[in-house]
Amino acid sequence: MEKSTLLTGQTLTFCGNPLHEPWEECVRIDSAGAVLMQGARIAAVGDAAALKSAHPQAHVISYGDDLICPGFVDAHVHFPQTAMIASWGKRLIDWLNTYTFPEEARFADPAYAARIAARYLDLTAANGTTTVASFATIHPASVDALFEAAALRGQCVVTGKTCMNRNAPDDLRDTAQSAYDDSKELIARWHGKGRAQYAITPRFSPTSTSEQLSALGTLWAEHPDCLMQTHLSEQTDEVEWVHSLFPDARDYLDTYEVHGLLGARGLYGHAIHLTPREVDRLAEVQGRVIHCPTSNMFIGSGALNLPALAARGIPLGLATDTGGGSSFSMLRTMAAAYEAAQHHGHALHAAQLLWLATAGSADALHLSGQIGTLEQGHFADIAVLDLRSTAAIAQRANRSYSVWEDVFATIMMGDDRALRATWIAGTCVTA
Repeated sequence: MEKSTLLTGQTLTFCGNPLHEPWEECVRIDSAGAVLMQGARIAAVGDAAALKSAHPQAHVISYGDDLICPGFVDAHVHFPQTAMIASWGKRLIDWLNTYTFPEEARFADPAYAARIAARYLDLTAANGTTTVASFATIHPASVDALFEAAALRGQCVVTGKTCMNRNAPDDLRDTAQSAYDDSKELIARWHGKGRAQYAITPRFSPTSTSEQLSALGTLWAEHPDCLMQTHLSEQTDEVEWVHSLFPDARDYLDTYEVHGLLGARGLYGHAIHLTPREVDRLAEVQGRVIHCPTSNMFIGSGALNLPALAARGIPLGLATDTGGGSSFSMLRTMAAAYEAAQHHGHALHAAQLLWLATAGSADALHLSGQIGTLEQGHFADIAVLDLRSTAAIAQRANRSYSVWEDVFATIMMGDDRALRATWIAGTCVTA
């Protein structure tokens, strides 16, 4: 019989999407809750006293008044940018040329790729992140490195070889054919093996010719259960560049659509400066928009109107966008999402922010049946938050009148010190 572990504390559960219905009706914190884990999975969620009575053999770990949450799901990152996170200044294109591309060239060395992959997963686990969707580099070994590091941890990751055949340094260019061939081999080697999920990955339209985009669209049609991840309308000058490179396209999204790269399993990072037609098409096909608020602010891209996209029924995820984002923390990212929404006159509730960082991002990655909520049968990927982790947060909590005020203070002021523990597939990986 598999070992049973019972975590007790305040438990966060969802029964709906708080961006589409009143949060009070679909998000709950049980002040005397518990999560029973058996092996890698959640066996039960409920009242602590009842679960203790029903499972007297379980090893009990009490987290007191800490909040037991689903592990955070970071839906758009670049693990190869770990070492150069928080690099000063620049607009997007200059920033890529100055910092990103030189660092990504180092991933031609498989040993370096393996070292950074392990470092990245350690840093994110320390911040309560249990699943990521990451771009790799053009080097197949970079994909192997992240999948191998995740497999050692029993961790679910999404990644794929980044494909670029123009507007990039010579040592970071592939071809239309090699992008197709390498990606196809990696899909066969990794997709669906253990918890590995492959994403076909054109970096963005400016770094792929129409020939390469078409080749990747063909590959996606051949492997429709894969995800596809890319960038969309991050900066206004980027949008203008796309128009100059694709003069016949109706808009930025059309550069993907005409090449077979638009669909419900498509992940479109940023998507700040969308035209009405692009919003209509994303809503129609249920393409996923991944909100990257720390990156959007850090590089000066703009503030996504997330509530407006939610009102159109577009599925949404949340992401740090490491290393364009300046933090590995999904708490910091939730705080930035709150600030971005305020820019458009919306005050997102803590329940909505937590949903975005967990169940929302899991749904964006089409993994909602496996992760993102504390639910029987799901993987036991769990983040435990100390709601009084610093003196500043604790003194605020002393004046709060509800647990939701405590949670909001931790979102707005918390960092890795707020993580009491991170569990991945039923194993505590940081405490």
